[in-house]
Amino acid sequence: MATLEELTERIRRAVASGAGLSRAVKLDLKGEGVIHVAGTEVSNEDKPADLTVRISRGDLVALGKGELDPMRAMMTGRMKLSDMGLAMKLQPEIQALFSKAV
Repeated sequence: MATLEELTERIRRAVASGAGLSRAVKLDLKGEGVIHVAGTEVSNEDKPADLTVRISRGDLVALGKGELDPMRAMMTGRMKLSDMGLAMKLQPEIQALFSKAV
C-alpha cells in the first residue's frame, strides 16, 4: 500500500497536470497524517480547509482506484465529510484528481 509520502506526491503530480481544486480540501488519514490540497498547492500540513474528508489511507487508495464506492464508504462510516453539500459540489473535481493520482 502507498505511504503518505507516495500519496502526497501522486496528488501533487495530478494537481500539476491540471487537476487542482477550486476549494481547500484536507484528507485526514485517521492518525497517519494529512494531505492538504488548496488550488495547486499540496502539503502534509494540518491547515484549515473548506472540506475535511476523514478516511483511512487504504480506503483512500481504494476510492482512487474505483474499488470502493464513495456512497458505500459514507454509509458504512469508512469516510466522513465535514460538509456534505460542498463535497457534492466538489465531487467532479475530487474524482478527476483521484483518477489522476492512482
